Amino acid sequence: MLTQWLHDETLQIQDSLEDWRRALEICARPLLDSGVITPEYVSAIISQQQRLGPYYVIAPGLAMPHARPEDGAKGLGLSLLKLRRGVIFNTEEFDPVDLIIMLAAPDKHSHLEMIAALSELFSSDDDLHKLHCSDSVEEIKNIIMKF
Repeated sequence: MLTQWLHDETLQIQDSLEDWRRALEICARPLLDSGVITPEYVSAIISQQQRLGPYYVIAPGLAMPHARPEDGAKGLGLSLLKLRRGVIFNTEEFDPVDLIIMLAAPDKHSHLEMIAALSELFSSDDDLHKLHCSDSVEEIKNIIMKF
């Protein structure tokens, strides 16, 4: 299921980035390039973080940035950025973040299956640990193909 959205075009690995804003920009690039989101979508995530804090950092080392459909989501999509050295998102207990999975959905319902598959992945401590330790797109694909 996840391989429908997470594949060679939407998976990226980088050594490190200077800050969380840059991490969001890099993670968003495949979704922007494919027209799944507009630049306003990324701006909305940044604005929300400035108002609410890093609401999308959901576990140690794991962020799932997203905004509302009306903020520029034109389609359903995911992109994944794996950092070899995590970046600080200003969460006390969950920094540094090395795994960023951006989610976009054009409405309130079409992403439910996607969320269910991600939930399965996130509830597997072993597979989540493997993702945090992964060092290649092939390793990531082998992990997510089960979900």
